[in-house]
Order: sequence, then C-alpha cells, then structure tokens
Amino acid sequence: MAQTEFNYQKKDLPANLLKIGFAIFFIGTILSVVAFFVNQERAIFNYLVTYMMLVSISLGSLFLVALEYVAGADWSTPIRRIPEYFAGLIPLLFLLVIPILIFNHDIFHWAHEKAVASDKILQGKAPYLNIPFFVIRTFVFIGLWSLFYWLLIRNSVKQDSSKDQLITKKNIKLSAIFIPIFALSITFTAIDLMMSLQPHWFSTIFGVYYFAGTIVAAIAAVTLAVVMLKEKNYFPWMNNDHLYSLGALLFAFVNFWAYIAFAQYLLIWYADLPEETFWFLTRWNGSWAYFSIALIIIQFAVPYFVLLTQPSKQNPKILKFISIWLLFAHLFDLFWLILPNMKVMKDGYVFSWIDLVFPIAGIGLVMMVFYWRSRKINLVPVGDPKLKRGIDFHL
Repeated sequence: MAQTEFNYQKKDLPANLLKIGFAIFFIGTILSVVAFFVNQERAIFNYLVTYMMLVSISLGSLFLVALEYVAGADWSTPIRRIPEYFAGLIPLLFLLVIPILIFNHDIFHWAHEKAVASDKILQGKAPYLNIPFFVIRTFVFIGLWSLFYWLLIRNSVKQDSSKDQLITKKNIKLSAIFIPIFALSITFTAIDLMMSLQPHWFSTIFGVYYFAGTIVAAIAAVTLAVVMLKEKNYFPWMNNDHLYSLGALLFAFVNFWAYIAFAQYLLIWYADLPEETFWFLTRWNGSWAYFSIALIIIQFAVPYFVLLTQPSKQNPKILKFISIWLLFAHLFDLFWLILPNMKVMKDGYVFSWIDLVFPIAGIGLVMMVFYWRSRKINLVPVGDPKLKRGIDFHL
C-alpha cells in the first residue's frame, strides 16, 4: 500500500452478533441459576472457573494494549481496538465477582472460623487470608484495572478526533505505570482466588503461571476476532505479515506457558517436600491423571506443532482454529486448577452438566460487550500517528 492518507469509513458489525450473544448469555445465565439450586458448591466452583477466564481475556487484553504503547510496536496499531473492546469487560468485574464473595464459605476453607481455630498453618496466614482483607484487595485490584482501562481507552478514543500525537506519549507513560501494577495485581489475584483454594499449599511461581495462561488466552481472543473481521472484509488492508505477527506471538507465549508450567512442576518434584507435592498428587488421583496428561497435549503439544511453521502462522483458517483451541485450552487449564479442590473431586473427576453452563454465559457476555464497544468506538484508531506505518507493515 502506498504511503497515502488512510481513509477510514466506519462499518458497523452485524446486529446478529448482539442477538446471538444475548441468546447465548440468556440461556447460559438461566442454566447457571438452576445450577446453584441443584448443587450450590459445584456451581460456585464452576462460576469461579468462568470468572477467572473473563479476567484473563479482559485484563490480558488491557496488558496487550499497554504493551504496544511501551514497546512502540507499529504492526499491532491498526488492530489495537480489538483488545480495547475485550478490555471493556473489566468494569463488569465489579458485579461479576459478587457471587464469589457471597458464597466464599463454599469455596475457601480458610473462610471458616472453626477451621482456622484448629489449624496452626491457617492461623499463621490469617492476617492475609481473612474475608475483610480479601474483599478489600479484590475491589482495589478491580478498581485499579478499571482506572487504567478508563484512562488508556479514553485517550485512545479522544485521539480519533483530535489527532493529537501527545496523547500517544501520555498513554506510553500510563502504560509504563500500569504494567508493574498489572504484574503484582494479577499475581495476588491468582493467589487469592485459586491458590488459596488449597491454603496449605504454596508456589512462588503460581502467579507467573496464571499470567502465562492469561496472555495466551488474550492473544487467542484477539487473533480470533481479527481473523473473523478480516474474512468479513472489515480489515481489507491486512496482509500475511500481520497474521504472521499474531501467530508468532501466540507461538511464543504457548512456549512460555509450557516453560513456566514445567518449571513449577520440576522444582516441586525435585524438592519432594510433602507440603508441596500433595497438590500435584491430587491431580494424579483417579481420572484426574488423564486430565493432567491431556493438559500437556491440549495446551502445549497441539498448538506447538500447529504453529511451528511459517506458513501456518499466516494461514487464516489455521489461526482461527488454533485460537479457538487455545481459548478452550485455557478454560481447561483453569478447570484443572480449580475443580480438584472440591471435596467430592479429590479422588477423581465426576461429570456434571453444571460444568458446561457457566462458560456458555461467559461467551454470550463477551460477544455482547464486543458489539457494544464496536458501536461506540471506531474499529481502527484513526488518530494514532503509528497507524499508517502499521497498515503498511511488512517484515
């Protein structure tokens, strides 16, 4: 494409996206409410799985936005609005987290006063693991995420009309502040909502493990949306080098997740301390052993070999397939992390329809938020000074 002015004409997404999203969300929500009446404990554990999935997609997308600003990347500028749309889920986390806080006794062993009174380890952790401090941390983290979301996206949208290049510099500074806050808050969120499900266990790498899965899920969601929009001719300027960059980013973080997962397992296996190994041993009990093996195949082996070659990273069909695969893989990973902590699940997995309904509602919610954000904000950041370089990007 020649170095000429980029002419953007806003083209609304199909209204069917909202209708389908609402239908899926409505069905999933009704079934989820029924699930709470059928089996409250299992329902809240599964709700937690879906909640952490939504945190991954939304917060991970905001991290990708901040990363682009800090890194000064050009190729991703034309598609930056896609992660901005997904990040629109962040303010909703204020509402979505409420069921977890309400049903905390069904999830967290440390939330029971009698359990703490008879357990020296829990007594030692009580200054941190207590409900008031837990609630405060939860809302402070969501508040910080929402603040940076509002600041970064407000500036990005404002630049569409003002064309002020100084806004990019402001967002670079904001992003540089956000990234360390993101690193700390996502670590404590992983510890609070997942690692503390088994309060006797600890891992110094657990926060990084969740971060790795979060970024894989966020990149997969962005890649899936970008490829589908390209297929519908919303991004006619997109070339194979843009697709390759997305594929390469996916491939890199798939390997990063595998490295962190193996590092966590290796250190615990090598030390062979009972207070650490029991967590993995639980996931080798009964049918959970099959889930543990499947996780390696689903989250690493399949995407690794699918994305290994350069042509595969440039193939829209392959990228769309592997993006859906990796979103499922992260959901499967969260399921593997959370569900074995249920008392009835410690000796092996027992299937229930309840395990399926909460992700359905989550998919519908993501589709609706994506549509609503696209109606209010241009699909391309037309005021960004890097936009033309990003459109003309070639490796």
